[in-house]
Amino acid sequence: MSSSTATSKRSTWPTAAFAAVGFVALLWVVEIADQLTPGATLDDNGIRPRTDEGLVGVLLAPLLHGGWPHLVSNSGLALLLFFLVLVGDVRRGLLATGIVWVVAGLGTWLIAGAGTSHIGASGLVFGWLTYLVLRGFFARRPGQIVLGIVLFLMYGSILWGVLPGQPGISWQGHLFGAVGGVLAARALAERRSRPA
Repeated sequence: MSSSTATSKRSTWPTAAFAAVGFVALLWVVEIADQLTPGATLDDNGIRPRTDEGLVGVLLAPLLHGGWPHLVSNSGLALLLFFLVLVGDVRRGLLATGIVWVVAGLGTWLIAGAGTSHIGASGLVFGWLTYLVLRGFFARRPGQIVLGIVLFLMYGSILWGVLPGQPGISWQGHLFGAVGGVLAARALAERRSRPA
C-alpha cells in the first residue's frame, strides 16, 4: 500500500466517526422533538403500506422511533455498524446506506399489512449488518471477509428478526433491510484485481 493510499484510508476514520455519531445524534434530536410535540406525533409519518402518504415514510421512518426504549435498542448497533460501513470508503458506504434505506422502505410499503405503520432504524441496522458480512465475499477481500465473519459471530443472531414473530416488530423492515444490504454488497463490490 502506498503512503498516499494509507493516508487516504486514515483520513476516513474521522469522517466516518463524525457521520455515525451525527446520524445517531439526529435520531435522538428527532425523538426529543417528537416527545415535546403536543398532540400530534412525528411517528405518524411512518411507512403506511400501499398508501400515498405512506411513501413519505419510506424517507422518514428510519429517523422515527416509538419511544426511548425503541431508540436505545437501535442506537448502539446503528453507531457501530454505520461507522464500519463508512470507514473503508465513505462514498461507497453512503451509497450502500442509500440502497438499504430505499429497499427496506419500499419492500415494507409493498408487503406489510394494511393499516399498519412502520418506524425505526432497525431496517438500516439489518442492512448494514448483511452488507458488512457479505461485502468481502463479493469483493474477494480477506480483511473484509474476516470482519464479516466476526460481525456475524457477534451479531448474526439478530438476523432471526427477518422472520414473522413478535407482534409490533416490523419483520418486513428487517427482512427488506437485510435484502438491501445483500444487494448493496453485490452492487458495490470492488474486486481486488488478480496479478497477471
